[in-house]
Amino acid sequence: MSTEARFNGQQATTEDVVQYEVDDGVATIWLNRPEVKNCVNWALLTQLGAALDRAEDDDDVRVVLIRGRGHTFCAGADLNMLDAEFLGTTNNSVKIAQVSARTFDRAFNLGKPTVAVVEGHAVAGGFELMISCDFAITADDAKVGDFHIRRALFGGAGPIYRLPRYIGLRKTKELLFTGKLLSGKQCEEWGLANVSAPADELEEAIADFVAPMIDKSAFTMRITKLAANRGLDGDTETLIALESMTCNVAHQSEDAREGVQAFLEKRDPVWKHR
Repeated sequence: MSTEARFNGQQATTEDVVQYEVDDGVATIWLNRPEVKNCVNWALLTQLGAALDRAEDDDDVRVVLIRGRGHTFCAGADLNMLDAEFLGTTNNSVKIAQVSARTFDRAFNLGKPTVAVVEGHAVAGGFELMISCDFAITADDAKVGDFHIRRALFGGAGPIYRLPRYIGLRKTKELLFTGKLLSGKQCEEWGLANVSAPADELEEAIADFVAPMIDKSAFTMRITKLAANRGLDGDTETLIALESMTCNVAHQSEDAREGVQAFLEKRDPVWKHR
């Protein structure tokens, strides 16, 4: 990237640790600390939260990608920050764990699909951010894993409640107890990534994956994601009620009427996103 670029009428510079751009319905949120493998400090956390809020409110956005500059995703928390501010001296580390968890949860509960695009390393906090997105697309040679136990640390932003839902408790313990790293291809095999591709085919894989989501009703996408995210959190009767109410909300929308009419009239729908 040049020293300065303009995205959506606002300037973003190489000094920004998070950058935001939109192209053809897809917002890309770039983690921009490549000199330290995009590791997380307070500024990055704050700007990531603001970028997710911006994507939520951006009517031009249908899908949100989270990526890392320098062909690497994120190497977790900045260990210099941890060592200077938290380790062995204070219990204030609860704060950074909670802020990280709430920021990453914003990606999980955003009203639009979120996709982690993983190149290079996604470890520790970077791994937590990856599993907090709805989807993951990995380069075959990526290096992915929880990693915390290798430094006698514990992840505070998702591994105990996100991982078992993706891969089950046994595989979760395998990653947490060993700190092992998986390749991008192994992530696909384990169910941690939706798609893995050779590095030189990654952009094409991203475009192919997000294309079927861009042209859908934003309103229906939002309520579908909201309902799906609750699917493992309740008993059957509660979830039947949630499905029934979500179905009714969808049926009352202008987009539902348009979708059916477009099918009957053999034309493409024109969504109003409400």
